[in-house]
Amino acid sequence: MPVIHFEEADSAERTQIGEGIVKFARQADRLETGRVEGKYFLDHEDGCEEGGERIEAGDEFYFDTDTGDVLCGDHGRERREGRET
Repeated sequence: MPVIHFEEADSAERTQIGEGIVKFARQADRLETGRVEGKYFLDHEDGCEEGGERIEAGDEFYFDTDTGDVLCGDHGRERREGRET
């Protein structure tokens, strides 16, 4: 499954997602619902799984749909490139 690239985080805690990613977010226990701002959100409050870097509002980040890991830009690119080779 893919490592999904998000160009910008909505906040340091969560980013709104579409229905196509809900299944993966739920499996990773990262799904948030019931907020006024939208229907589905990916929780990334704990930061990058590899190095612990915080994901701040406006930062790019990645979501690994196989492992459920959220990754900062650098670690996400590395993992994505590793899967493509």
